[in-house]
Order: sequence, then C-alpha cells, then structure tokens
Amino acid sequence: VQLQASGGGLVQPGGSLRLSCEASGVRYSISLMAWYRQGTGRQRELVASITSGGSINYADSVKGRFTISRDNAKNTVYLQMNSLKPEDTAVYYCNSYYYGGEYWGEGTLVTVSS
Repeated sequence: VQLQASGGGLVQPGGSLRLSCEASGVRYSISLMAWYRQGTGRQRELVASITSGGSINYADSVKGRFTISRDNAKNTVYLQMNSLKPEDTAVYYCNSYYYGGEYWGEGTLVTVSS
C-alpha cells in the first residue's frame, strides 16, 4: 500500500486548504483512513479519522474547523481545513489500516502565517 498526499502549502490565518491522500496498491476497501500532524518540536497527533463505514473522529483542537471525508471508489481521503490558525502549522501525514497493516504517507507541509 502506498499513500500519496497533496494539497499542503502556505496560507494566511483564517484561510482554507484541502488535503488529499490517494492510496494505491489496494484491492479491497481500506478499513480506516486518517490524518495526523506533527509540528516542530511536538509529537505526532491524530487530527481526524474515518472508517470505511463513515464513522468519524476529530481531535478537539480541529472540531468545527476541519472536515474529513473519503471516496471509497477512489481510495482517497480528504481533509478540508477552514479557519486555519498558526498553531495548525505542521507536516500532515496520511495514515491507513489495511488488512492488519498500518501505512503512512510521506507528509505534506501546511504553514499558516501572515
């Protein structure tokens, strides 16, 4: 399984970005897809997750601002990020669980700064 994330970049506070992560090398539905992030000097933390059945979980810090979704036919997960804050600055990683294995993408940098 390979995960390719895209959509990061520089955005001003209050702005929006949409991250995408496409999984390849899979033949069946991926049970869980998620986004994590790691800021400088901080531990990697879960941002949001979504199961193949549509159950969703968010970190408290992003509730009401971020929306996770997925297209099972395309094996792609999205993260719509609105009302971005400087503290959202981090490398965002795509993560998935597939038939007992855990997989990570390389990450995409999101910088929120004026």
